[in-house]
Amino acid sequence: MPPLSEISHRTAAAVAGIPRRSVLTTAAAAVAALGGSAALTGCSGAASASPSRAVPTRGPAGRPDRGGTLRIARPPASDAETLDPASALSAYEYLGALYNRLVRIAPDGTVAPDLAESWEPDAKAATWTFRLRRGVTFHDGRAFTSADAAYTLRHILDKATASPQAPVLSPLVDPGRLRTPDAHTLVVPLKSPHAEFPSLLTHYNCYVVPEGSAGSIGRTGIGTGPFRLAAFTAAGPGRVTAYADHWAGRPVLDAIDFYTVADMQARSNALLAGQVDLLSQTNLDFATARVVAASDRATIARAENAQWYVLPMLTTEKPFTDPRVRQAMKLAYDPAHILKAALQGAGTAGWDNPVPSNDPAHIAAHPGHDPEKARHLLKRAGHERLAVDLYTSSYDPIFTPMALAYQESAGRAGIRIRVKTAAADSYYTQIWMKKPLMATYWYTGRPVDQLLNQVFRGGSSYNETAWSDKEFDALLDRARRETDEGHRRELYGQAQTLVVERGGAITPMFADRLVGISRKVRGYAEHGFEFDYLHIGLKGA
Repeated sequence: MPPLSEISHRTAAAVAGIPRRSVLTTAAAAVAALGGSAALTGCSGAASASPSRAVPTRGPAGRPDRGGTLRIARPPASDAETLDPASALSAYEYLGALYNRLVRIAPDGTVAPDLAESWEPDAKAATWTFRLRRGVTFHDGRAFTSADAAYTLRHILDKATASPQAPVLSPLVDPGRLRTPDAHTLVVPLKSPHAEFPSLLTHYNCYVVPEGSAGSIGRTGIGTGPFRLAAFTAAGPGRVTAYADHWAGRPVLDAIDFYTVADMQARSNALLAGQVDLLSQTNLDFATARVVAASDRATIARAENAQWYVLPMLTTEKPFTDPRVRQAMKLAYDPAHILKAALQGAGTAGWDNPVPSNDPAHIAAHPGHDPEKARHLLKRAGHERLAVDLYTSSYDPIFTPMALAYQESAGRAGIRIRVKTAAADSYYTQIWMKKPLMATYWYTGRPVDQLLNQVFRGGSSYNETAWSDKEFDALLDRARRETDEGHRRELYGQAQTLVVERGGAITPMFADRLVGISRKVRGYAEHGFEFDYLHIGLKGA
C-alpha cells in the first residue's frame, strides 16, 4: 500500500468547489452509465468505444498558449489537510506548484538539481555539501538562503512536526550538526556514511520552506515554486496563481483551480462534461479510459510505470512463514498473463521485483514462470493442496481484475485461491497488514535506497509483509557505505534478488497511470511524484 501520506481519505463530500447539482445533471447528460459501460450514449459529439479501440499513449502534442486557468479534479482528503510539506498527507498538487526541493528525480531516475545546483560528498560519504542557487526568492519576496534549507531539514526532524520522512532521515541527520558557512552553502554531516543521501531529499515531504515558518506554512503555502497560493480550503477547493518572479521563469498558465471530487466516476463525468481539464491521482480503469478517449472533449495521457501492484504475503502468518510456500506462490503465476488481463497490457511485468525497469538500479534477471517447480516446492512444504484467501476491494479498480487473474494463473499449479471482497472504506484499516494475502499498490518514484529500506527492511513500519532477513539488511547497509557507484549498484542488485527469491511480496506488474485530460491541455508531463507545472498549459487559453 502507498503509505497514508500517499492516499487521500475518501470521506469528504462528493464534490467540493464544483456545484454538486451541476456535476450530477451535466454529467448524466454527458455519460449514461459510465460506471458500468464502455459506451457513451449521450455525450455531445461522443462516439462508441469498441473493446479493441486503443487508448492513447500520450496526451495532445504541440505547444500551449500562454495564459489561461487549468482546472484539476483531485480525490478528497481529510479536514486536517495541510500545506506544510513536512507533514502533508495529501495536497500533492499544491505542494508541487508552490514549492521546490533541494533536488528532484529526473525522468531517467537520476537525482537532478532543483534549489541545489550541485552537491558532493567527502571521501567516505559521511558529509555532504550542497551549493545552492542564487537569485531565488520566496513568494513573499524574501531571498532563499542556506538558512532556509537547514531550517527545512530541522523542521522535518522535529518530533512535533510528525513528518512521514523523519524516520528515514533521523537515523542519518543530527539537526544540531547542520552547518551554513555562507548564504549559498549547506553542509550536512551524517551519523553514518550514506552514498545515496541526496536521493532521500527528493521525497515530497522535503520541499523547502522559509526559516521560522513552522507555525504558519500549513496555511500560507509560501514557497519558491512556479505558483503562489491564492486560496486553500482543507479537503475543498483552492487556487494558485502564476509567480512571475520564479527563478526558472514564469509558468505558462495564469492560474490553476483545484476541485475535490469524491470518486473516479464523478471525476470522469466532470471531465467529460467539460467542467475540469485534468484528473489528478486518478488511475482510470481501461473501460473508462476508452470512454474518455472516444469523447470529443477529453482524451488520455499516460504516466508510465506510475504504480506498482502487489499481493503481499504476511510472512508472520501461516502458510507464508515457510519460504518454500512464498517461492511457490511466485513461480506459480505468469506476470504476463496478469498484465494482459488486469491492465490490457498498459504497463510492465513486474516479476516480483519492486524496482521498476526504468530505474537505473533495476536488475532484469528473475526466475521464470514455473508451475511444476511450484508444485514440487509445495509438496516439500506439506501444502500439496494449498488453498488461501486473497482479499481485494473496489478501493482501486485494478485490485479485483489482478486478483482474479492471479487466481486463474496460480490454479494451473494446483493452488486454490479464494478471492474475497472487503469494504473499500475500511480496507486499509481492517485488511492491509492484517490478512495473510491481499491486493494493494504503491506509487513509484522512490529512489532505490529508500524503496528497499522503507518497504522491505526488517522492522520498518511500512514493511507490509513483515519480512525480516539479516542478509538483506546487511546488503543495504553495505550499499549505503559504498562510494563506488558500480559496486553500489551491484549491492542493490543483490538486495533485489533476495526480495524476489525470499521476500513476501508478489509483484505482478507496474501500471501506467491512465490520466484523463482535456483535449485542450498541452505540455502534460509526469513521472513518479514529479509533475511539470512550469510548462503545462492550454491550447486556446
